[in-house]
Amino acid sequence: MLDIKKLRDNFDDVQTSLKKRGYKIDKSLFFSLEDSRKELQINVEKLQAERKKLSSEFGKLKASGEDTSDLKNTIDQLNVDLESKDSDLQELLTKQNNLMLDMPNIPDTTVPEGTNEDDNKVLSEHGKIISTNNLDHLEITNKIDTEIASKLAGSRFAVLKGDMVKLQRSLINFMIDCAIENGYEEYYLPYMANENSLIGTGQLPKFEEDLFKASEKLYLIPTAEVPLTNLFRNEFINEKDLPIKVTSHTPCFRSEAGSYGKDTRGLIRQHQFEKIELVQITHPNESMKCLENLLNNACEILDKLCLPYRIIELCTGDLGFSSSKTFDIEVWMPSQNKYREISSCSNFTDFQARRANIKYKSQDGNNFVHTINGSGLAVGRCLIALIENNYDGKDSIKIPDCLIDYFGSSTINVNWKINFI
Repeated sequence: MLDIKKLRDNFDDVQTSLKKRGYKIDKSLFFSLEDSRKELQINVEKLQAERKKLSSEFGKLKASGEDTSDLKNTIDQLNVDLESKDSDLQELLTKQNNLMLDMPNIPDTTVPEGTNEDDNKVLSEHGKIISTNNLDHLEITNKIDTEIASKLAGSRFAVLKGDMVKLQRSLINFMIDCAIENGYEEYYLPYMANENSLIGTGQLPKFEEDLFKASEKLYLIPTAEVPLTNLFRNEFINEKDLPIKVTSHTPCFRSEAGSYGKDTRGLIRQHQFEKIELVQITHPNESMKCLENLLNNACEILDKLCLPYRIIELCTGDLGFSSSKTFDIEVWMPSQNKYREISSCSNFTDFQARRANIKYKSQDGNNFVHTINGSGLAVGRCLIALIENNYDGKDSIKIPDCLIDYFGSSTINVNWKINFI
């Protein structure tokens, strides 16, 4: 959530910044609500002051044994008026809060301007593209089956078997170990989150259609960012404890409502997928440095896996709703002959902290923290990249050196002639 004081004092500057990402605030609505809020707040405060004064007089009259009936009637009517005005004020504050919840974060001044992903900036490329393979992961191995998954749950799901399950588990354990080595504390978390948690990280109320609702009060998590960040909701953190680095492996659940017809084959875009999340709770003065640290932590995994990748800086028009600055990591997919996103590392500044009320204590008082997060990494896409880049074109997939101890072998034989089941 944006700082409403900044909007009141510097509306045109905020409006200009948000226009760079394609968002325009309804100025007349904002100031209409502001004017009404001020008027109602003044009225409520006047009535409260009057009630306090009359209550004091009532006490004195009663103590002296004088008649208090007329004054009591006056106070009773004042309470009715106060309750009515306060109800109007609370209703207006809810409308104002809903307007604020709809506004995206302000792009950092260093973010390149642009309208969509075509305007994103390639910062660097890493590793050599040596694979000449043009088969996709489903053609290389029959241990990933989307047809059987569709029988169980419908489209955009997959069933893995045997060595593919083992390889996925090896990747998960390897990624978690990398995070721990880099100073992150591992958490096991609920796979569901309540409304307040999803409001805190920015998925609600604007993006409810992207979520799976499990019950009246709970949603399946779209990313472990939600529970990890909300561990600190409504908390005060000691300044000396910053930054706090936390990680978790969870399944993630997304409706992919806006992706009809896109990436329908294989593991690229699923309703359910595995991901390791990296989250840092930081001091505002250190958040860009922490973003760079988190980005390096994610890249380190691909370096160790010897997978080719590149780093992209997102333009203003392609930033996520809550993000102020984002770097995407894209891994090389030989079958598609292009790079595909495998991690998105973002600095949300104080946007999520204001929504979730996460503050740190310092000598200057209590201030909002900054939140950073990114994938370390998306396991399914990493599995695809490993299969396609390391397939020898005949009958085996090479296991990277860093995974051999986890997997227990240096290769996977893919020359299977038996049916999946």
